[in-house]
Amino acid sequence: MIDWDYASVKVVAALSLLLLYIVIFALAKWVANRLTAYDINDQISNKKNKAVAISLAGYLLAISIIFASALIGPSQGLVQDLISVASYTLIGIVLLNLSSVINDKLILHKFNNAKELIEDQNAGTAAVIAGSYIASGLMVAGAIHGEGGGIVTALVFFACGQNALLIFAKIYNLITPFDIHEEIEKDNVAIGVSMGGTMIALGIILMNGAAGDFISWQYNIGRFVLVSCAAFIILPLFRFFMDKILMPHYDINHEIHSNSNIGAGILDGIVVICFATILFFVA
Repeated sequence: MIDWDYASVKVVAALSLLLLYIVIFALAKWVANRLTAYDINDQISNKKNKAVAISLAGYLLAISIIFASALIGPSQGLVQDLISVASYTLIGIVLLNLSSVINDKLILHKFNNAKELIEDQNAGTAAVIAGSYIASGLMVAGAIHGEGGGIVTALVFFACGQNALLIFAKIYNLITPFDIHEEIEKDNVAIGVSMGGTMIALGIILMNGAAGDFISWQYNIGRFVLVSCAAFIILPLFRFFMDKILMPHYDINHEIHSNSNIGAGILDGIVVICFATILFFVA
């Protein structure tokens, strides 16, 4: 026999959360448009700017990841759930826009990101920005998942995650036989896609480091640092060995650098994302 009272409560809760998601999704888009020096709708609709579309897609996906993570866990009642999910996601909007500034000033710091997106319609730059958004969203999602944490832990782990992204970007540039900034500025989309995918993979691993019940600052920060250091070593090694398996007769760095092979860049990025996802579930 169907419990109609229970079913109606579930339907109301689902519809309320979906409505909240739509409102926050629209708000996130409005905030992004207000904080940019250009009109997003005009760039995508009238100027067919794929770079702006790619970066916006990464931003909105990151918002959705944070929203979904805030839904996980036991219900505290519909009203409290709506307040909690809305609060975390609104904080996520602020943090993601902050991550955009960090990306511009510290990660892709050798050129102006807005210029690359608008004047050059540089999809490679957009891919890195989208990867940074998604990685940041994953880390915030991990920080709010589990018992004992809260807004403060989300802020702290976001800061730790941004530092980890910055360090990894430096390492990534050092281990590649070319200058990433220079190649991306030359509109090498393949390198941008490869780096963006690698940043997402790092975000998945760091989400695992930030997730779980909050025990203490010493324990949780220590765990996050340990996971970060492991990721800095594991991801480059895995990328090297998998490239030899996937393309044994070709140098994938040569393909994405000299040949600007977007297909190779996509494959390179997706493979490390796949590995990070499996590592997330087995670690």
